[in-house]
Amino acid sequence: MAKKVDKDGGGKLIADNRKARFNYEILDTVEAGLMLQGTEVKALRLGQANIQESYASVEGGEIWLINSHIPEYLQANRFNHAPRRRRKLLLNKREIARFAVAVEKQGMTLVPLKLYFNERGRAKLLLAIGRGKKLHDKRQTEKARDWNREKARLLRDRA
Repeated sequence: MAKKVDKDGGGKLIADNRKARFNYEILDTVEAGLMLQGTEVKALRLGQANIQESYASVEGGEIWLINSHIPEYLQANRFNHAPRRRRKLLLNKREIARFAVAVEKQGMTLVPLKLYFNERGRAKLLLAIGRGKKLHDKRQTEKARDWNREKARLLRDRA
């Protein structure tokens, strides 16, 4: 079954894109709904999904989730969905316009961070707008993380 979401989410965590925070500088996040088929929802309820290689794209005034993998629901037989099909994200017009401007003019990327069920049982996607990190930025992040870990260890040994 699906795991619990931490305090900033709501319901049950289905998939988490942990590498996104390492590869991208996250500037803003928004919760988006997903337009899903019935067998996709049943597969998600089993906790089966992968958003590691996925991204979002603005096309024709709509935002689409591309390359996310929701495996087929085995009991659905011939009524199954395509595992890697494009899925429409449900956002209001202002949010779509804001993301479209950021992607087109500022060269940002739309990155999915988490896929989860909210308190009402609806599938939601935490979508972030981010700027890709260069190699030296990644090294700096790793260096800061290691130093914070070492600092906490030293303070714990002192007490």
